[in-house]
Amino acid sequence: MQEFRESLLIMVSVPIYAIVIGAEILFSYFNKRHLYTGKGLLSNLYLTTLNFSLDIIVRGLCLMVLNYFYQFKFLEIQNVIAYWAVLMIAEDFMYYWLHRIDHYCRFFWAVHVTHHSSEEFNLTVGFRSSVFQPLYRFIYFIPISLMGFKGIDIMFMYSATQIFGILVHTQTINKLGFLEYIIVTPSHHRVHHGSNVRYLDKNMGMLLIIWDKLFGTFQAEEKSDPVVFGLTKNLDTYNPITMVFHEWIAIAKDLKKKASLKSKFMYVFGPPGWSHDGSTKTSSQLRKESKA
Repeated sequence: MQEFRESLLIMVSVPIYAIVIGAEILFSYFNKRHLYTGKGLLSNLYLTTLNFSLDIIVRGLCLMVLNYFYQFKFLEIQNVIAYWAVLMIAEDFMYYWLHRIDHYCRFFWAVHVTHHSSEEFNLTVGFRSSVFQPLYRFIYFIPISLMGFKGIDIMFMYSATQIFGILVHTQTINKLGFLEYIIVTPSHHRVHHGSNVRYLDKNMGMLLIIWDKLFGTFQAEEKSDPVVFGLTKNLDTYNPITMVFHEWIAIAKDLKKKASLKSKFMYVFGPPGWSHDGSTKTSSQLRKESKA
């Protein structure tokens, strides 16, 4: 059954990706939007290949851990429709916190920053994966196992919602009316990839935008502040090693500074941009300065 579901997911997603990416490339070419470059496209393919390969290697371990906790479940949903509906919401909720911590803890930002390092924004950027995330992502789904959901179902739901998560990486779709209040739209996700101070660390959701509105990380896309994609300090290189490890290298340099043990701890586990001497700023500090 599981093999059938995985095969079905591939059969559905691959044609969708091929059609929408092809359409966006043609749209960009004929409208001179310059949404794609060859180097950017190859970088995205390289990074998703690394991520996918690691994901396959550790998948067995992830399933084993999730199934271990499943035996201690405190809930069991018998209705099939309710089972999958609750699983979708629970998985989306836990992904929100995974994504938020990836942004607010520099140790995990060092993994996730790769996804944000593109100054382009197109559908293939959705494949510009956080290479090492498969090593710890499953930990966030352990509470879902305890709620009575099988590990294989959790991983299937994550893969299914990832399809939607990839499709919102586009500049070709404007705001979607009432859907802007319910789901994560391309407009919301453009904000998430913005380097503008207003947009830093906003709109963390994958499927539902409600989590951002509930927990204070929502920001609408403003016409008065067009999104500038990339990092506050861009890499300016397509070096395959630099794209993956540049933030780890920056952490190592910061740890060599003459600073207290507390400061060294903050350089690793504090928010990105934190510094003991104010030489660099966090997103919160930058926002406060911009409003001063």
